[in-house]
Amino acid sequence: MKKTILITGGAGFIGSALIRYLLAETPHSVINVDKLTYAGNLQSLAEVADHPRYHFAQVDICDRPALDILFYQYQPDWIMHLAAESHVDRSIDGPAAFIQTNIVGTYTLLESARHYLAGLKPALQRAFRFHHISTDEVFGDLEGSTDLFTENTPYAPSSPYSASKASSDHLVRAWHRTYGLPVVITNCSNNYGPYHFPEKLIPLVISNALAGKALPVYGKGEQIRDWLYVEDHARALYQVVSGGTVGETYNIGGHNEVKNISVVEQICDLLDELAPAAFCQLSEFSSYRQQIRFVTDRPGHDQRYAIDASKIQRELQWQPQETFASGLRKTVLWYLNNRQWWQPLVDSVTAKAPAKGHQ
Repeated sequence: MKKTILITGGAGFIGSALIRYLLAETPHSVINVDKLTYAGNLQSLAEVADHPRYHFAQVDICDRPALDILFYQYQPDWIMHLAAESHVDRSIDGPAAFIQTNIVGTYTLLESARHYLAGLKPALQRAFRFHHISTDEVFGDLEGSTDLFTENTPYAPSSPYSASKASSDHLVRAWHRTYGLPVVITNCSNNYGPYHFPEKLIPLVISNALAGKALPVYGKGEQIRDWLYVEDHARALYQVVSGGTVGETYNIGGHNEVKNISVVEQICDLLDELAPAAFCQLSEFSSYRQQIRFVTDRPGHDQRYAIDASKIQRELQWQPQETFASGLRKTVLWYLNNRQWWQPLVDSVTAKAPAKGHQ
């Protein structure tokens, strides 16, 4: 059956990928609710802006009256909550915005959804879902271990960002336990792919490399992350909201554990192949690897994340379609072919506050 899906943070990286997927691959209608902070970019949705099943509302999720109006106006069947401040470095420099959006905003959205749900007919109440999208960073650090994060791993967040996301996860579970709100939760590994805001590791390396700038790598680059192609993630999110069990949590990972230094080197090698330095007027370099620079590690930097995604594969028959090699090639090619999307963002970030690092 056709559903109306209210998506918060739909102008962001993962949210826009999800919206493009839903409109291309499903019959559902999408309501994109986004405040349009620095990381929200409607250009990421230009191809669907005029789609008859797409609607946009510029609303802050902390604004309860505005949310109530949206619920009344659009009568959503499902909520997919992605709106969040998500940059670790920014959370260290200014945690207040993360507390406000990730904790207060989630609370406000939960209360608006709870009020809306109470007024629905029983059949619609049973079909309603509140899908909260979170991160594997809530689990903390797997340094020195070969373990994987499972859905039962205890929470041990390290940064203001991950602590705020852990708090939002707990709120969602509490609203399910206390008020019976029908929720599902997902915790994903590091996403990458097209339309990624250029302060994150992979787009930062690509844009800096093409500009002849240093490629900053924290510490020795030994940090390990599990990389998930964003379009694989979008498919997984739909599988969970449409088929997941109420009250359950599903980990979503790419089965791609890679050290940060290896990620940077692989990008450099792809750029050497696809955009030789001479073409970019950087003839002083024989390889983009020569631009790599190691910088002081950030405070509290987790060394390893790794997801056990066997539950979603077993119960919902999802698994990633992209390997890291195939997904990274697609990503580099997209950035080479879509400079008009990312160059203004790079210029804006540089003008306001040059990026210190990534992720």
